[in-house]
Amino acid sequence: MKILITGNMGYVGPAVIKRLREEYSPKAELIGLDTGYFAHSLTDSLVLPETLLNQQIFADVRDIDQDFLVDNDLTDLDAVVWLAAISNDVMGELNPDLTKQINYLSAVNLAKLLKENAQKLNKQVSFTFASSCSVYGDGSGSGFDKDGNKLPVDENSEVNPLTAYAKSKRETEIALEPLADSTLKVTCLRFATACGMSDRLRLDLMLNDFAAGAVTEKEITVLSDGSPWRPIIATEDMAGGVAYAIQRSNLDEKGGDYLVVNIGSNDWNYQVKDFANMCGEAVDRTKVSINSAAEPDKRSYRVNFDKFTSLADKKYLPQETLQTAVEKLRDGIQNTPTIDTNYRTSKYMRINTLKGHIKEGRIDQNLRWIR
Repeated sequence: MKILITGNMGYVGPAVIKRLREEYSPKAELIGLDTGYFAHSLTDSLVLPETLLNQQIFADVRDIDQDFLVDNDLTDLDAVVWLAAISNDVMGELNPDLTKQINYLSAVNLAKLLKENAQKLNKQVSFTFASSCSVYGDGSGSGFDKDGNKLPVDENSEVNPLTAYAKSKRETEIALEPLADSTLKVTCLRFATACGMSDRLRLDLMLNDFAAGAVTEKEITVLSDGSPWRPIIATEDMAGGVAYAIQRSNLDEKGGDYLVVNIGSNDWNYQVKDFANMCGEAVDRTKVSINSAAEPDKRSYRVNFDKFTSLADKKYLPQETLQTAVEKLRDGIQNTPTIDTNYRTSKYMRINTLKGHIKEGRIDQNLRWIR
């Protein structure tokens, strides 16, 4: 099995690499492809995640074409896992066109090339796309109960992406569907909001930010009124979803050639204030402040994950609990000397890293490296 993982040097990539190496070791040829924006954003890991790969390619996904695949011996791939994305809403809104190019157009382009090469080799291949539950927007797509509360959304609910990031995810899902057939198996994984410890940690994610505040400042500040609902998922469990997507078989009965599925757990739907309080409880003497006067965040949704539970073997379903995820975050942050009270201006905030590269002349406004 020859698997290409794009965007592997981001936040989720290390967990995906580890899971796929465990799943297929030593048979699989695992190849990473990343431009390296966040390569230096390591925590206190003693081993580079990329040591588990057979090969690391440094390249921009916008530059992938048939010649690129030939030159890098990638015309005979069995699977592609697409993680590459401008995943910060702030950066996405600054330049929505870049978000569209990287998150949507480049993904569809590679899927088309993958299919063309598979047809030449008369083989079946799979394309796994890391989508997002953010496509549900305000979460009203399933309607309301008799008390006026939003019902949990599922894969049949109406979507309403509100940000450039979420819109790029939905656009990609739509464009991938007509490509799927007996040659190209497409799986779009609508992940809950990511959280948890990683070899390349992000602290601009909700639960991670709360945990960092608790550890470094003994204070958690919730800028919203804390009422929005969110589902979250640990990086290890996201990797389980990726492993499922590559392995799924019996296409007519279990998802077909094209599958969109929510990835997460029904037990991990909480309100923002609940996440904050749980992080506060994990670190002694932490003060939790909630801005009760703030306007509610429109992005509020509960998600139903029954479809994933019905399709996947147990080993691919979420294994973490919210409590263990918080504890791992707490311990990991405490053991990373470079995370301190200034963490919101650090390399662990994605927008800071990209703006820093631009300011220092390492990349241009189009996020291209200046050679």
